[in-house]
Amino acid sequence: MQLRWLGIVGALLPALAAAQTGRGPYARIAVLRPHAGRTVDFEAGYIRHLEWHRQARDPWAWYGWTVWAGERQRWFVYATFGRSAASLDSAVAPAEDERDNVLNVVPHAEFVGNALYEFLPALSRGTAEPQPTARLELTTVELLPGAARAFEAALDAARPALRGETLWYRMVAGGATPRYVRLRPRPTLAAVADGWGEQALADGVSPLVARTTVEILTLRPTMSLGLGSPPRE
Repeated sequence: MQLRWLGIVGALLPALAAAQTGRGPYARIAVLRPHAGRTVDFEAGYIRHLEWHRQARDPWAWYGWTVWAGERQRWFVYATFGRSAASLDSAVAPAEDERDNVLNVVPHAEFVGNALYEFLPALSRGTAEPQPTARLELTTVELLPGAARAFEAALDAARPALRGETLWYRMVAGGATPRYVRLRPRPTLAAVADGWGEQALADGVSPLVARTTVEILTLRPTMSLGLGSPPRE
């Protein structure tokens, strides 16, 4: 019986690993707000939690950013990209992950957002996963009801004029819809400033938009996992 059980486990492990590492168009983007006066404790706790992921051999890459400019200044954004639908249901040890999260992160921060997005390659320049540059321009666009089709058509028409990495995602779940986000990785603040004229959305979309926000995020390599060789903090 034991040998049979070991055989079953051995057969399932490759399938589980394939599900966990499956590539696809989906991204999870979440936001944490450190409690007042607890930023240092929060960052230390989050780093401990990432160590749990490392020890658990989590195959996913996790980005961590601090909001540098915007209404949510000093809030923390974390995300994973390029996930398949199947992999979303195959995260590493969800119960243990949550237990460690409650122990190390929850006492020091409030979870204020968690959404699932789909990458839109036909409207973008780049892949489903952004380059881990030192800065990131995050544009959030909330549309009027029923405007999604016209908005995407306008982005499609404007795609040939895109300069540099420009990634569009459509929110699938996690908030009011229709909502889109645009990521534009930038190596420096100078690059952000030089490209401010390109922040404008496609011509003709203004009547479709209820609200647009532009934030600048700073990559936190020590609060990220599996990014290869990101820039140093």
